Amino acid sequence: MLSNFLLRYCSQVIRSEGVIAYPTESVYGLGCDPLSSTAVYKILHLKQRPVEKGMILIASSIDQLTSYIDISDKEYKKITTHTSPMTWLVNTTPGTPAWISGKHTKVAVRISAHPTVQALCTHLGHPLVSTSANPSGASPATTSLQARRYFHEQVDFYVCGDTGDLNRPTPITDIQTGQQIRI
Repeated sequence: MLSNFLLRYCSQVIRSEGVIAYPTESVYGLGCDPLSSTAVYKILHLKQRPVEKGMILIASSIDQLTSYIDISDKEYKKITTHTSPMTWLVNTTPGTPAWISGKHTKVAVRISAHPTVQALCTHLGHPLVSTSANPSGASPATTSLQARRYFHEQVDFYVCGDTGDLNRPTPITDIQTGQQIRI
């Protein structure tokens, strides 16, 4: 669990358009404020990832995602009652920035039970962009040290901590069709 000092420091970095590396359910992630195009494009540059692919939003509650997603009551219930880590593809709202949705009409979202993610998103009051901490084509980092080896001083802060019990990135499922995008 993050100390109050580290929680405030990480929040300051994020609010200042910075990028952090932090533990998630399975791997280390790179995260930032989803409304900061500067920070999102920094992550895209670090990962060598095209903006057209879109990004994942990770949150401590579904309420933090309401300005980005357009879901039915049935989809809301599916997301909020699912018990294992799952990333859902859901329809975006018209105001969702293109640097988040990419070329898609859907955005990937996850409600995280990981204590670090919960603490960060709750303290910030909004979701984070979350993508695995690795350059495209490389294995995702599972420790702060591995993430640092990939990105050195290009990431503004590395949060030390344990990842969850998953041994690979979370599955991605289209909430409307049930199609599994990543197993």
